[in-house]
Amino acid sequence: MNSDPLQEVKRYMLDLQSSICSGLESAEDSNREFRRDEWERAEGGGGISCVLEAGDTLEKAGVNFSHVMGDQLPPSATASRPELAGRPFHATGVSVVVHPRNPYAPTSHANVRFFTAPARTSAESDIWWFGGGFDLTPCYGFSEDALHWHKTAKAACDPFGPDLYPSFKEGCDRYFYIPHRKEPRGIGGLFFDDFDQGGFENAFGLTRSIGDHYTIAYLPIVERRKSHLYTKEQRDFQKYRRGRYVEFNLVYDRGTLFGLQSGGRTESILMSLPSEVSWTYNYTPEPNSPEEELYKTFLIPRDWVNATE
Repeated sequence: MNSDPLQEVKRYMLDLQSSICSGLESAEDSNREFRRDEWERAEGGGGISCVLEAGDTLEKAGVNFSHVMGDQLPPSATASRPELAGRPFHATGVSVVVHPRNPYAPTSHANVRFFTAPARTSAESDIWWFGGGFDLTPCYGFSEDALHWHKTAKAACDPFGPDLYPSFKEGCDRYFYIPHRKEPRGIGGLFFDDFDQGGFENAFGLTRSIGDHYTIAYLPIVERRKSHLYTKEQRDFQKYRRGRYVEFNLVYDRGTLFGLQSGGRTESILMSLPSEVSWTYNYTPEPNSPEEELYKTFLIPRDWVNATE
């Protein structure tokens, strides 16, 4: 492990934030740009929130960088590793959520992060790990988009081992699931956590690859779908489906919980929520409609890499 891995990772995260903002701005058809908002955290650390709102293509997009530290890891960070409870920590990462205006252009999310938990005594060892991934949440499904998304996700993982994409895809299908609705949030992608396989250079290399492949996976889909004609009814369905996104993020998402439990900046944590959303009582899609197809074809775990259009 390098002498100062935290600073090396932090530099990459800042570069990634800038790169993603530039890529998303290139897809925006208005003259709107990301607003940059630097903030500090009273308990230690801070971040940079970049938010674009009310664009013609991007109704709302947020790209957050943070580096926070504290005397004790919050419960959301130790749920799977209770032996780390009480450890001091540093956490740095980038989190992205994009809500396009057009119902045919899917919402996307990406996150890469690095945690360190220094030893408290000579009997303990310093602990570090990476996590993150990206996932796609369409309102109207297209097999072409799903194949591209998952093939790009696989390409990000393959140089680091053939077993990683299947494992991370299964982890994503399992994690981005809404138990009280009994349905996946979207078509999945990649999700990994507590990753230190192969040592720091290997784990960091994988994390960089996943971070760098996010715009490769997402921007072509936005370009294909952002100019589709749509009706008020399709826009209403988009707002309804966004309600599922909100429910997951506020009830289950560990990143949201970590931010709130660690005293993070609320405006930055909740930038993931869409500008317009609705809930319709007991909604059922029309039989044989594109809305029904979303549920029957796309909101189920599938082997998209080997699927045919």
